[in-house]
Amino acid sequence: METTEHDSMDFMHDGMLGMPKRDREQAQADREQGNQGGVRPKQSGTKNEEDPIPDRMDAFKEALKEAIGYEKSFEVQVREMSVGDRAIALLFLSVFAKDTSLTEILKRLTYLEPGSMSHDAIHSFLEHYVPAIQVQVTSSFRKMIDQVLAGNTAFFVEGQSEVLLIDAKQYPARTPEQPSLEKVVRGSQDGFTETLLTNVALIRRRLRDPKARFEMMQVGRRTQTDLCIGYIQDIANPQLIESIRDKIKAIDIDGLPLADKELEEMTVKGAWSPFPLVRYTERPDVVAAQLLNGSVAVIVDTSPSAMLLPTTFFDLIQHAEENRQNPFMGTYLRWIRFIGIFASMFLMPLWYLLSQNATMRPEWLAFVGADNTGTIPLILQFMLAEIGVDLLRLAAVHTPAPLVTAMTLLSAILIGDIAVKTGLFINEVILYMAVSAIGMFATPSYELGLANRIVRIGLLLAVFLMGNIGFVLGTTFVFVYLAVERSFNAPYLWPLLPFNGRGLLSVLLRRPLSSNKKRLSIYRTLDSRKQPS
Repeated sequence: METTEHDSMDFMHDGMLGMPKRDREQAQADREQGNQGGVRPKQSGTKNEEDPIPDRMDAFKEALKEAIGYEKSFEVQVREMSVGDRAIALLFLSVFAKDTSLTEILKRLTYLEPGSMSHDAIHSFLEHYVPAIQVQVTSSFRKMIDQVLAGNTAFFVEGQSEVLLIDAKQYPARTPEQPSLEKVVRGSQDGFTETLLTNVALIRRRLRDPKARFEMMQVGRRTQTDLCIGYIQDIANPQLIESIRDKIKAIDIDGLPLADKELEEMTVKGAWSPFPLVRYTERPDVVAAQLLNGSVAVIVDTSPSAMLLPTTFFDLIQHAEENRQNPFMGTYLRWIRFIGIFASMFLMPLWYLLSQNATMRPEWLAFVGADNTGTIPLILQFMLAEIGVDLLRLAAVHTPAPLVTAMTLLSAILIGDIAVKTGLFINEVILYMAVSAIGMFATPSYELGLANRIVRIGLLLAVFLMGNIGFVLGTTFVFVYLAVERSFNAPYLWPLLPFNGRGLLSVLLRRPLSSNKKRLSIYRTLDSRKQPS
C-alpha cells in the first residue's frame, strides 16, 4: 500500500508539472536512500533529467501555475526583467522576501549592458553579479519549489535549465523575551522564540564549541517543517543520536503544524502515558548546559521550546533557579520544591484516608479529619474541587491578561467562600485542594504537573473504593509503572532505579560546580570527564 501511495503522489506531481513520470525502479531507489516521511535528501546542483527546469520563460511560468499556484496565490510573485540581452525572473514569496536584499540584487543587474553576459549565464551571475552570502545552483524543479516555499528566492535566466537559490528571506519573528514557564530571579531573561535560526543563535552564543553540531532536517510531505538535532560530537552518545535521527526519518505524515508536540507523539513510544517522556525547556542556557552533560536537543521551527533527550522523572523536577543560587540555597529551594510536588500527589489522598479511618490516626494526628462532612460526600467534593481548579486554569488561559487577576480573585474567593457557607463543601477540602494546587504549580515541568494530578485523582478513587488497601495498591502501581518506563532507552526513575549513588546525590543536593567533575552515566557519553581530576 505504501508503494502505491508514493507512486500515485509521484504521478500527480509529475503530471502537474508536465514532466515524465518517475519510473518504479527509480522511486524505489529514492526510498532506499531515505526519501521517506518527508525528510528529503539534499540534492546536488548537477543536471536532473527527471524534473528539469524549463529553459523558456513562458514554460517556466506555466509550470509554476500548476506547481505552486502562481497567479492564484497572491504571495507567489515572479519579478521579470531584461538584463543585458537576456530575460530573467525572480521567483519568491512576498511574505518571506527581504526587500532590501532583493532590491540590491536588481540594482546590480541594471548595470549590465547587452552582450556582456557569457554563455554560462547562471554561473556568471553567481560569480560576479549576485551580492548575496548564501547562494547555490540547482537544476531540479522540485528542489527549487521546496526552497522557494522555505523562503528563498529562485533566480531564473531564460535559456538556462538551472536556477540560483538565494537566501534572501526574513521570517515573521518576535524578539527573545523572558520564558513564561521557567522564570528566574537572577540570570538571563531571554527565551526561545518561534524562529529556528534565532533559537540556534541563542544556544551558539552560550556554546562556542567547534564540536557542537546542529543537523537540519525537514519533516512532513506537505509542511516540510524544519527541525534540527543539536549535540556535541565528542560528548553525546552516537547510538542515541542515530536512534533519534532514524526515528525522525521514519516519520511519514502530511505535516507537523503543531511542531514539537506532534514530533514527540510520532517518535516517542507510550503516547497514552500521562507522564512526559521528553523534557521541554524555553531557556537556551538550560539547553547549552544539558548539551555539555551529553543530552541531545531537538529544536522545531515555529516552536518556542526545545526537546531534551533522554529525560528522567528527576530531571523534570529540577529548575534553573536552583543553579542561579549558591549551593546551600539551591539545595534548600530544591527540597522545598520536592515537598510541594510530594504534597500535590499524596496530601489529599492521605488526608481522605485518615479522615475515613479514625483508628489509623496516631495521637499527634488527632486533628486530621472532619466532624462535619458537608451536604455531599467527601469524594464528590474532592472531584468537584479538582474540576473547579482545572476550569480556573483553562479560564485563565483564555481570559485577556488585564482581566486574569480579577477573574481569579472572584472565582477563588467568592465561589469557594459561598460553597463553604452553604454547606456544600467543608473548609478542609478547600484547604488541601489549595495546597495541592500550589504544589502542582511549583512543579517545573508543566506536563509533569498535569500527570501528578492524574495520580492524585487515581489515589483518591482507590481510597474511596478500597480504603487503605487501595492507597497501598495505587501507590505501588504508580511506582512500578514509573520503574518500567523508559525515555529513549533511559530508565525513567534513574538514579533511584537502577540505583546510582553519585547520581542520586546530584538530585538531592545542588552540589558546587567544582565538585561536578564527571558527567552522569545515564547519558553514556564518549567523554565522561568535565574537569581535570
